[in-house]
Amino acid sequence: MPNRRRGEVALELGATRYTLCLTLGALAELEDAFGVQDLMALAERFGTGRLSSRDLLTLLAVALRGGGHALTDQEVANLPLSDGIEPVAAAIADLLAATFGAAPNPPRPQGA
Repeated sequence: MPNRRRGEVALELGATRYTLCLTLGALAELEDAFGVQDLMALAERFGTGRLSSRDLLTLLAVALRGGGHALTDQEVANLPLSDGIEPVAAAIADLLAATFGAAPNPPRPQGA
């Protein structure tokens, strides 16, 4: 069960329940992946609420690893989305709010 005080969020994909968490290492990985210099720039990028599918995939992969799941980016890309993208976007929004302490605009894939 996820611990909200540690910034953990639950996400069910297919028949598996996962824990998402943005640890310090995960945040450093996101800074590198998104080419930003610091946490403020990372928060500003996510604060717009506009994320591409690739952004969501990167966030999801890093958050899964931060939550203790040893999954590669390719394995994450192949996870089932039987309930569509909405539960993933909602979990990522909750995760960003838990991590950065503010309620960002819910991420929505570009073009949606």
